[in-house]
Amino acid sequence: MNSTSAGVPADDDVNLVLPGRSLPAGTGWEWIAGGWRLFLRAPLMWIISLIIIFVVFIAIGIVPILGTIAVQLIQPVVGAGLIIAAHSLERGGNFELEHLFAGFKRNFGSLVIVGLIFLLGVLVIVLICVAMVAMTVGTAVLGSLGDPEQAVAAAAGSLFMILLAVLVMMGLLVPLLAAYWFAPALVVMHDMQPVAAMRESFSACLRNIIPFLLYGLVTFVLAILAAIPFGLGYLVLMPVIFAGTYVAYRQIFTYETAAPTVLAPDR
Repeated sequence: MNSTSAGVPADDDVNLVLPGRSLPAGTGWEWIAGGWRLFLRAPLMWIISLIIIFVVFIAIGIVPILGTIAVQLIQPVVGAGLIIAAHSLERGGNFELEHLFAGFKRNFGSLVIVGLIFLLGVLVIVLICVAMVAMTVGTAVLGSLGDPEQAVAAAAGSLFMILLAVLVMMGLLVPLLAAYWFAPALVVMHDMQPVAAMRESFSACLRNIIPFLLYGLVTFVLAILAAIPFGLGYLVLMPVIFAGTYVAYRQIFTYETAAPTVLAPDR
């Protein structure tokens, strides 16, 4: 693997495909299997890196408000570093600790903007849902003053609106997450601008909705199983998910003009 001192890949044989490919449904399982293979190449480094990220995020998050914002902004930066690490492992290289911080040395500003756009999107969604509940509850309370029967009906209506607001929130978060999913990889690997990267990520997820449904279902089952041994299974599952995101990015957005990838021999 060729790399810069920051651990950033300098491959000339991995080329960007736009728009991203539409893949068969079974590919969703390949992402998980490929992520598992990448995890097995350096399990200790994956786990150590996950612990470092967790500790750092907890330390930053202690600072009220600003700490939480900072964590959200640097999440894509850290995610980009894990993409670099997965790329190194795919190429037969090592997972070095410097890979974890590669996003701070390459396209840092663009990665932070991705985090900022995502954070603003979440805030807008939350505000919309809070406004829905507040308007409904406020109207119901004012209309039921002094009338016990109307108060009961208002409470039931408020509960329904809260449930509806939660569903609306989930429905709006899905496309936002789709826009975020591949953005760090596209920014750090191909120098894409933040908005363009998020747009391509959203389009790719939309074109691969069936593989993502399978991927989500399997990941959900694995998440339940990982929680059984005191949650320790997440030390394995989370790296597999991060590595699986890299596998999905490679299959959807790239092609090679030189040696074939050693990541998935069955491809």
